[in-house]
Amino acid sequence: PVLCLVDTSGAYPGIGAEERGQGQAIAENLMEMMTLKTPVLTVLIGEGGSGGALALAVSDEVWMLENSVYSVISPEGCASILWKDSSKAADAAEALRLTAQDLFDLGVIERIIRQPKAGDHAMFESLKMLIKRTFEKNLALDDEELLNARYERFRKIGRPE
Repeated sequence: PVLCLVDTSGAYPGIGAEERGQGQAIAENLMEMMTLKTPVLTVLIGEGGSGGALALAVSDEVWMLENSVYSVISPEGCASILWKDSSKAADAAEALRLTAQDLFDLGVIERIIRQPKAGDHAMFESLKMLIKRTFEKNLALDDEELLNARYERFRKIGRPE
């Protein structure tokens, strides 16, 4: 099984990165992860930004820590593009719906992980068991079932129930 822990602001948005094939690398990664014949779980543990996060979130399930964010663009970048004013980042963040609760409600992620209070280590044991059970459930599927379930997970994103 593959466990992706994601905390990235995303791929570098410069021309040099594109000239060196960053977009192509992300696209190839997306295609390869979609065809992995093993369970894949992604947990966003901080910031999940842009293509850098998307490249690691082609998985059977995506979970987020409750205070994490996940978006194709930063609120500042969105505000700069939409309103030509990065000071409207708070408005952009609200419109992007990038919080764990927003994304759970939209069906983009499967689980919100409550973050522990300082010194509360019991949560980590619980999280370990959740990860183990999720992998065991998906290991019980044959390759075709696993890949079909992963494909269908992405096909349903953005479709109203």
